[in-house]
Amino acid sequence: MTCHGGFSLDEATRRKWYNPEGILKDAGLHAGMVFMDIGCGEGFFTLLAAQVVSETGIVYAVDTDAEAIERLKTKAAEKRLANIRVKIGAAEETVFCAACADVVFYSMVLHDFNDPVKVLQNAKKMLKPSGILANLDWKKEQMPFGPPEPIRFSEEKASSLLKEAGFTVAGVKEAGPYHYLVTAKP
Repeated sequence: MTCHGGFSLDEATRRKWYNPEGILKDAGLHAGMVFMDIGCGEGFFTLLAAQVVSETGIVYAVDTDAEAIERLKTKAAEKRLANIRVKIGAAEETVFCAACADVVFYSMVLHDFNDPVKVLQNAKKMLKPSGILANLDWKKEQMPFGPPEPIRFSEEKASSLLKEAGFTVAGVKEAGPYHYLVTAKP
């Protein structure tokens, strides 16, 4: 899976576009929780979540890009974050644990998966009954950056996929000028 349609985002650009801490707060993330970053890339949200859940929580991260995972490991070591568990692999084949996650998170990657419904069904297996799935994604609009508009999922399409995977959509809201956030419950 290529991160974000083949281009990478730096932290400053992300912070101009949306408030990452606010997004994690909207997902209900706090100290002691278990967070899963599916399609994590270099771990922008993985690292932020590891700081939020603190040493009493755990963050799991998976991506098919081995080089991105290595960069994530390096950044985690530099920040002395020992609560991150990483895996190189496909989200369609990844279930870290059963009913252990408080938050399963996707950052602008749902359209990149070969089988998004299977990926969401795996999330449902990993989430606690009280857990939250959060999908931050690109609005389905033409923009000079990001993945091509035809492959992006609209808020309605993302919600439909969640329902197909057995979730109840809890909310849909804007997350800055270019993104939206859908939250769902198992």
